[in-house]
Amino acid sequence: MLRKCSIFIALSLIAKTVKILLITQYFWPESFRINDLAAGLVERGHRVTVLTGLPNYPGGKFFDGYGYGGPYHEEYRGMQVLRVPLIPRGEGGGLRLALNYLTFALAATILAPLRCRGEYDCILVYEPSPVTVCIPAVALRALKRAPLLFWIQDLWPESLSATGAIKAPWILRLVEKLVRFLYRHSDRILIQSRAFAAPLIAMGADAARIRYFPNSAESLYQPAAGASHGAPEPAMPAGFRVMFAGNIGAAQDFETILAAAELLKAETSIQWLVLGDGRLRDWVAREIDKRGMQATVHLLGRHPTEAMPRFFAQADAMLVTLRKAPIFALTLPAKVQSYLACAKPIIAALDGEGARVVTEAGAGIAVPAGDPAALANAVRELARLDANERQAMGASGRAYFEQHFEREMLLSRLEGWMQELKRVA
Repeated sequence: MLRKCSIFIALSLIAKTVKILLITQYFWPESFRINDLAAGLVERGHRVTVLTGLPNYPGGKFFDGYGYGGPYHEEYRGMQVLRVPLIPRGEGGGLRLALNYLTFALAATILAPLRCRGEYDCILVYEPSPVTVCIPAVALRALKRAPLLFWIQDLWPESLSATGAIKAPWILRLVEKLVRFLYRHSDRILIQSRAFAAPLIAMGADAARIRYFPNSAESLYQPAAGASHGAPEPAMPAGFRVMFAGNIGAAQDFETILAAAELLKAETSIQWLVLGDGRLRDWVAREIDKRGMQATVHLLGRHPTEAMPRFFAQADAMLVTLRKAPIFALTLPAKVQSYLACAKPIIAALDGEGARVVTEAGAGIAVPAGDPAALANAVRELARLDANERQAMGASGRAYFEQHFEREMLLSRLEGWMQELKRVA
């Protein structure tokens, strides 16, 4: 009897196990949220194989120990990681970036049938840009007869035109045709923002296949009391610290951040701290020098994900910004979840979905995108609040995170969709 029960339990576990092929242009040792999600699926007993490129983000050069000679096969937290060659992104110029995107899509499409020889219950695609990452997935969907889940972080071609990356109308039309094709061949389209649904449907996506799947945050993101051990380097300047963490790029609207900082330049008690790197980092550094803001605006460089909570613990407020454009009003920057999880008050220079979440959470102050005066006033307002009032904002944000973005809850949601597709297949 005991033996029969053991066999039954083993068969039940096997039946629940999903064999997943994850396709993502970016993966460990690059720092992206997909790393933690994939590890979470492994923790739940699923078999995950990752098809990705040689790591080169954000610096534009291959990471130490990687090159065209490989390694092309690694193990990471219980997963097989299979890599394909690509041209590194370099300094992020238009041509080099296009080559980076296209060489991954081409190499993955050609090499995936040779590298990914097993059978899979489903294919999961992670797309924070470029959308071309889904091309090899569509090919493998037909070859493996495995359902495809396409997790969209950025809307194309809208984000291309909004950032000015591509201006030629004929190229944007070609990208639109590609996007429509990819949507038609996806069994589930997962969206990180509820506001993405309408544009996807307008692009021909089947509304019945769309599912809301927001980003979470790694479990290391915790309120200050549990994450402030050890002082971060470099040392923090004294004063009211407004901290931005993440990519320094066109979408993040550093023009508005710098203009707001310049308006407050004389108020030296307000300190602006920038954690991260990106293609506009050198421009930002030059602007700081040109505007004479070296005493109040500080570039702290890029640091490991594991160090982020310690840095956040040193901040009085966290900053999130996006350019003023219709496409960016639809998105929810993933850093918002990290800020909420760490119970930090948020200053959000955003429109649309991002502003809605911060306001609904009671987690801080939201002002319109692209308005330096409004951003400067929000910083002043938060700086004048009692520390207990700011702490209450942070606590409200943490409660909102646990209700809407908690990791295990979202993993269960994804797991359910995969099990559903596995049964149908």
